[in-house]
Amino acid sequence: MRRSHLTWLLILAAPASVLFALLHGSVGIGWRELWDAARGADGMAATLIFELRLPRALAAFAVGGMLALSGALLQVLLRNPLADPYVLGISGGAASTALLAMLAGLGGAWISAGALGGAFLSMFLVFGLSRVGGAWTQNRLLLTGVVVAAGWGALISLLLALAPDARLPGMVFWLLGDLGHAARPAPGLAALAAGLAVSLWLARSLNLLARGELVAATLGENPRRLRWLVYFTASVLTAAAVTLAGSVGFVGLVIPHLLRLLGGADHRWLLPNCVLLGGGFLVVADTVARSLLAPAQLPVGVLTALLGVPVFLFLLARTR
Repeated sequence: MRRSHLTWLLILAAPASVLFALLHGSVGIGWRELWDAARGADGMAATLIFELRLPRALAAFAVGGMLALSGALLQVLLRNPLADPYVLGISGGAASTALLAMLAGLGGAWISAGALGGAFLSMFLVFGLSRVGGAWTQNRLLLTGVVVAAGWGALISLLLALAPDARLPGMVFWLLGDLGHAARPAPGLAALAAGLAVSLWLARSLNLLARGELVAATLGENPRRLRWLVYFTASVLTAAAVTLAGSVGFVGLVIPHLLRLLGGADHRWLLPNCVLLGGGFLVVADTVARSLLAPAQLPVGVLTALLGVPVFLFLLARTR
């Protein structure tokens, strides 16, 4: 399939996924009810669409787009196809501080602020420790991130063990990925737009960096400055995604791989298509998660993992 055809297909699929989310759920909505609500008619359908489903669908699109974009950036930064937004411990830091806020009985704003602060703490911790006692390398950063992530994982297990029974289900549900409280998608969409703008500005440099730092430096790039920009952008995107939805796995790992197989590795094409495919994929996954066993809801992170594992194994089988 030609790149242009795939891009147009994804451009059409992104709003179609949002439309799918508006029509499906524990209460079905028909096309006529959707049309009436769009024209301004009052009623239960309009309330359900504009106050519940549309904000959640837009938040899901923002989170999926940010995770896929962050995964593509980190795979270039580390030159490692297994890199994803959670491999450097950013999500672990966010989850630990968010769970601390929940354990203290604090409200939603405190949970979001705690997740954002924990993500930035982990970001500076990993990048700072990776430069202690030697020069920065991809392997040094990756190993530091894996160790810090393991430490955050131990702290999360301790918090869950200490949590009272009344708060434990909510903490576990958030930890597995939950968009039920994402009623304000505007900050996530703004972070996605800003991250995509910065990433496209760096796209040509990323093409050079993917060929090695020596090649990038020879062709006029500043690898040190570029590393900082890429790592900071990917970290901010991951922090914003975790703040909105908790830990949603496999999106940042699978989506960039799938697009590289279908259309190549030119980041001027890859990055915006990661946003479209990642966002649309998470909107559909979240809709299925809240509709499959309605009125009960599944954590969307569980569903993305169940879908991501066979897809990733298929990609490995197809790759030399």
